[in-house]
Amino acid sequence: MAIADKLVLQRQRHLKWRWLDWLELALMILCGVLCFGFSLSVTADIVTRTIGHPWLWLQEVTSTLFIYAIFIGTAVATRRNDHLYLTAISEAMHGVPRIIVEIIIRLIVLGVAFCLIWYGYQNYLRGFGSFRLPSGTPIASLYAIIPLSGVLVGLFTIEQLVNGLRNGFDHPEPLDEDAAPVVTEAQMRAQP
Repeated sequence: MAIADKLVLQRQRHLKWRWLDWLELALMILCGVLCFGFSLSVTADIVTRTIGHPWLWLQEVTSTLFIYAIFIGTAVATRRNDHLYLTAISEAMHGVPRIIVEIIIRLIVLGVAFCLIWYGYQNYLRGFGSFRLPSGTPIASLYAIIPLSGVLVGLFTIEQLVNGLRNGFDHPEPLDEDAAPVVTEAQMRAQP
């Protein structure tokens, strides 16, 4: 199985467009790189401080990697339906009530995406008036990811909304190929 097949989640396939799988793959790889870079920069920061020669710019790198990982992760979690969106309520329902709840949930997520875009862009523009120390980089470099994340969250939410209305939100999931087979009690008794 290729790495791409493992990173692009096949769960709830009926809510996804295949042409966006490349974006999910790229975002998952980017999240991995950002988290690895974050861990590496924290380790380097600790080591340099311990030996008495701190690299102050590492704190800027660490915070940037952390913030970017959070917002990219938010977008990819939306595509994968791994975000906190009251799944217990909607998955316990069937028929018209489930459709209504699924639509309401996704409209709320769209509202959050709009806020990320609108207010994130405003913060990005204001960020050119503040600077990070010691590099003097505009703080806007941190805020740039927020509206981009909002666009991605909005795109993935619209994808789910359109496909859910077309294909239905309630689909049984295929069995996980990697999961251990379920053995019933009767099968246990029949084994020698």
